[in-house]
Amino acid sequence: MIITEKLTKKFNTVLAVDGLDLEVREGEVFGFLGPNGAGKTTTVRMLTSLIAPTGGRATVNGFAVGKEDIHIRRSVGILTETPGMYDNLSAEYNLRIYASLYEVKDIPGQVEKYLRMLGLWERRFDEAGTFSKGMKQKLAIARALLHEPRILFLDEPTAGLDPEAAKLVREFIDELRKEGRTIFLCTHNLDEADRLCDRIGVFKTRLLVVDTPAKLRSQVFGRKVVFHLLRVDSGLADVVTGLPFTREARLVDNKLVVTLEDPETNNPAVIRALVGAGAEIQFVGELRHSLEDVYLQLVKNA
Repeated sequence: MIITEKLTKKFNTVLAVDGLDLEVREGEVFGFLGPNGAGKTTTVRMLTSLIAPTGGRATVNGFAVGKEDIHIRRSVGILTETPGMYDNLSAEYNLRIYASLYEVKDIPGQVEKYLRMLGLWERRFDEAGTFSKGMKQKLAIARALLHEPRILFLDEPTAGLDPEAAKLVREFIDELRKEGRTIFLCTHNLDEADRLCDRIGVFKTRLLVVDTPAKLRSQVFGRKVVFHLLRVDSGLADVVTGLPFTREARLVDNKLVVTLEDPETNNPAVIRALVGAGAEIQFVGELRHSLEDVYLQLVKNA
């Protein structure tokens, strides 16, 4: 659905996006993570044909950026970080205006559909300027979906929202995923990205890494299994370290923390080795690093 090859953007002497090679698959929620000023919004603006790239090329929904820009704009929906609405006009009239710009055939039907879907139908005649930030964000999402785009670009969709409003937006994104829409999600909320995204790209002017959240954890930290022991024997770490698939083993209080390549396959062998060495194992668990830990480590290394 989205393919870029060496996509680059310079602003005078500032290199904002450096040779981006990326493929976003149809029907996935793709998380695009990076610090402020990393070039995430610039990338979205290029992919939605709002600005032209300096170099490289990209296709969105089969249309070439820089050549078929009108088709791209018609086939994608976009929610910017600070979506603008006509505050003095009603929610319904706002959506009618944008639906006409998108040349939506059934304007009343589409406006009603998304106002109801996002819980705004009862407030349809109220001026947009009287809405809370969460309601404005939902109205902006409705605007992005009026023309039924297959690809949706969301830039910080829950930024500044209270927990209840943010939860509603996340649930709506999950519903869109179930409909088979492709979603390109820029966010600083790493817990949100962990829960919503099929794959994640970490970006800082250039793309650092792309993978699933689980595989990113494994790549950066390895998978750590924690063996809780009734009694601690310093020799147990040496027993486990001698196994061919063990990357590291260390004792922490009454726990043996073991870094393994494939815990599902190798855990039984570790348990047999420990029991054979006289260990009394109370239970076994896995130490799970947060996506925030992974992200911070990747950005630090970059």
